[in-house]
Amino acid sequence: MDIQAAQQLLDKFKHLLAQPHTNTEEANNLLNKLKIGLTSIKGPQQAVLLLSRDVFENAVELSIKCKDIPSFERYIAQLKPYYYDFDSLIPPSQNKYQILGLNLLCLLAQNRIAEFHSELELIPLDQHHSKFIQHPLSLESWMMEGAFKKIWNDRAECAPQYVFFMDILINTIRNEIADCFQKAYEFLPKDDARRLLLFSSVDQLEDFAAEREWTESKGGYTFQNKANTQT
Repeated sequence: MDIQAAQQLLDKFKHLLAQPHTNTEEANNLLNKLKIGLTSIKGPQQAVLLLSRDVFENAVELSIKCKDIPSFERYIAQLKPYYYDFDSLIPPSQNKYQILGLNLLCLLAQNRIAEFHSELELIPLDQHHSKFIQHPLSLESWMMEGAFKKIWNDRAECAPQYVFFMDILINTIRNEIADCFQKAYEFLPKDDARRLLLFSSVDQLEDFAAEREWTESKGGYTFQNKANTQT
């Protein structure tokens, strides 16, 4: 595939991604054609590197639309050489820190804190104050403080590409809170559980409780744990 044909295919892929309701099956088919084309593309080195980076940056966006974390992580890994190794060969990407910030958010959402900090160390200190990097840093700080309401409020203001990871983060936090009060309480009223878990309705709480197989009793939930059953 020559570089002009690859660019035309990439433009078609970008146009598809820009649609409000992307046909993800068609987009993935185009992406697969692009990835195959990249293995044999011919053209000036810089142009090839720029086009390849553009392909993988847009692939990151598609993986988020598909809610596909393994694909997201794979495309992040494929982008890193373009961000860190080829920086003397091509101009910096305007999307670099937004994508690296999304990667930090993905790791934080899965409670992979050690990896979060390892990735953060790769980012220059002068970029830690950029809005894209500061966002996951603020979220981590709020998690450490137990300021979960701030995280909940932040989710309501997020751009669409962040919402997928924010929902995973909130679910991670809910499960950690639930683990804590299962150990701390023998009984918890539903309204208190709903408030602690930041659910907007009792129905949402009941679905969550069913997943965790909680025992419902007298308008709340009873828990059995070693701390409360020791004699």
